[in-house]
Amino acid sequence: MAKSRLGVIGGSGLYDLPGLANPRWEHVPTPWGEPSDLLHFGELDGLEMVFLPRHGRGHRIPPTEIDYRANIDALKRVGVTDVVSISACGSFRDELSPGTFVLVDQFIDRTFAREKSFFGTGCVAHVSFAHPVSPGLADLVEAAAQAEDIPVRRGGTYLVMEGPQFSTLAESHLYRSWGCDVIGMTNMPEAKLAREAELCYATVAMVTDYDCWHPDHGDVDVPSILRTVADNGEKARRLIARLARDFPREHPPCPIGSDLALETAIITPPDARDPDLLKKLDAVAGRVLGV
Repeated sequence: MAKSRLGVIGGSGLYDLPGLANPRWEHVPTPWGEPSDLLHFGELDGLEMVFLPRHGRGHRIPPTEIDYRANIDALKRVGVTDVVSISACGSFRDELSPGTFVLVDQFIDRTFAREKSFFGTGCVAHVSFAHPVSPGLADLVEAAAQAEDIPVRRGGTYLVMEGPQFSTLAESHLYRSWGCDVIGMTNMPEAKLAREAELCYATVAMVTDYDCWHPDHGDVDVPSILRTVADNGEKARRLIARLARDFPREHPPCPIGSDLALETAIITPPDARDPDLLKKLDAVAGRVLGV
């Protein structure tokens, strides 16, 4: 089995990962563009870790302008095997109150202005995505949250909106009628790209508000979110520290084959593939393309 290296993508309120041994920030170039920030390397309890602030330190990059391909490529390029995505979100359920962590297992992608695949003209691939979250990784995150007494709900559907504006009241009611549990702006196309890169992926959706549907709570705004973000960030750091302590040092096979997602996904025959695109796919798909 391969050696485990855990990647953490930090969302709103999580811009660093203190406590790493042998820490260093390092620039990792990619053929897709610049990642959101330098990558923060280090170790927790002997586990190799790589942290990337999704919006950059100082929260400089809005959701639509994040280079999701560069972020995932950079993590894959440095040997990350598993990605835990930390994201602030709004809640569509009374029982999912601010401060609750939701380990979502499904997504509805309503984004429309983002590059969503590493593949394209010259090399076409269609990965299986019925189950976007690796259950083995989610099991480990759930156990870590429970060990730290962090309120956590396993399972749920995350509606990913384009943003940067918050929902209208009509949209909020619509998404609730669809059976969605939480709403945010950043986990797509991140989860899709992680699957194309054959990375095990799990999301920790940290509830900060009730969007705008709840009759007993005011409309969502930045000041109200920030009041919860600080507390959620502290809990997220405890969660990651516990996860690192208990994480398997050798990477087990993914129960749903996330780590082998490209085995049957590439449809373009070798003699029709674009050499320039293949060069860009060296980290993401080099295992199956031989580049």
